[in-house]
Order: sequence, then structure tokens, then C-alpha cells
Amino acid sequence: MTSHSNTSSIEHQSQHDWAQGFKKSIPVAMGYLPAGIAFGVLAQVASLPFWATIMLSVLLYAGAAQYACLPMLSAGMPIGSMATNIAAINLRHVFYGMPLLQSLPDNKLAKTYCLFALTDETFSVMTSLPQPLRKTLMLPISLFNQSWWVVAGGIGFILGGTLSDLIPNLDFALVCLFAILAYEQFQSIKRYFPIGIAILSLIIASQFTSSWVLLMAITLCMLFILVRGFWAAQHPPEITHKKGDSHEQ
Repeated sequence: MTSHSNTSSIEHQSQHDWAQGFKKSIPVAMGYLPAGIAFGVLAQVASLPFWATIMLSVLLYAGAAQYACLPMLSAGMPIGSMATNIAAINLRHVFYGMPLLQSLPDNKLAKTYCLFALTDETFSVMTSLPQPLRKTLMLPISLFNQSWWVVAGGIGFILGGTLSDLIPNLDFALVCLFAILAYEQFQSIKRYFPIGIAILSLIIASQFTSSWVLLMAITLCMLFILVRGFWAAQHPPEITHKKGDSHEQ
């Protein structure tokens, strides 16, 4: 009985690797800190209170959507319109959980949080990890990544516009982080299809609109993925047998 209890205790303690999760979050922190500070600065300039700035990073937690939310809040836009715009910006997040369903924690509360905190950067880091490590690292990486973002937003708000004058274009750090993580992910999985459809979708979208390029490009990516999946289902790969694998009667 004692041996069983000790084993269960050890398994519970090793369920999440917090030390390794912290290490894996450091590259994300390099982008989140300047981008989060820039958000805090912009929130302070937009006359948002400190508590609201922190709550946006805690409850919304979406870099691009938070940036877009500031002018909407300043303009007094209705909640319904704001929710529609934010939903359109974050539409891509709907698909992030699908490849990681088996990597989610067993605890329901932890599982719900990990789905909420599955940002572009967290998704990129998680999908670049070996499958056996994902389950132990998903909660730590998600929590540390959001912590970097929340702390950075608070620092930016406190420092205010002074920092924006000293270091302009801080928000561009988020774009750089996307590029770095995309490259690392490609190095890990070596798949050209996602890059190809992303570039093609962006080119097509830019020919039709200038105000809704991101939304249209995401929609086109979804359509390309669905078409490819349907085609793959209709044309499964043929299984070839080597000589000697089958025996003739």
C-alpha cells in the first residue's frame, strides 16, 4: 500500500516538467517582453487604466487582438462589434488544438487553460517538440509564456511613453518572433505544404483587398487545407510490397 502511494506521488510530481518548460519558454520571452512592453505603452497612451491593461493580457491574451482592441476601446466601439473583430483576428486559433489533443493535460482545469493559452508561439513551440515530451511540457510552457506577456504589459504601462521614444517600433518584435519560430518549426518537421499555402493565400488575398488581407488569407488557407484533406481521403497512398513479402498460391 505504501509502495503504491509513493509511486502515485512520484508520477503526479513528474506529470509536468516545470524546469524544462521554463527553458523552452525563454525564446518566446525574447519576443514577448518587447512586444508586451509595447502593448503596455500603447495602453497607457490610450488612457487605459492599469488594471484593464493587465486584465486584457490575462483574459484575452492575444497579441494582435490586444493591439487591435486599444483603438476600439478608445473609440467606444460597442461590445458586439469588438467581439466580432477580435473573433475574426483569432479565427486561426480554432485549429491549433487539433494536432495537440493527445498532448493536453489530464486535469480538466489544466486542459481548459492550455486550450485558452494556445497562442501562435505556444503552438509553434509545442509542435516542434518530440511527441513524448509534449504532455509534460504543455502546461508549464503555456503558463510561463503568458506570464512573460502579462509582466511585460505591466512594465510597459508603468514606463509609459518615455520608453516608446527611446526604443521605437517595439511592436515589430512580435513579427520577428513569428519568423524565428516558423523557421525553427520548419527545421523540425521539414514540411513545405504549410509554407506554400500560406504564401499563395497571402498573394491571392492581397490582390483582392487591403483592409482584410489577414482574414481572407486565413480563410483561403483553411480552404486549401480542407481541399487537400478531401483529396488525400479520396486518393489514399498505395501500399507497395517488396518481392518475397507475398506468397503466391
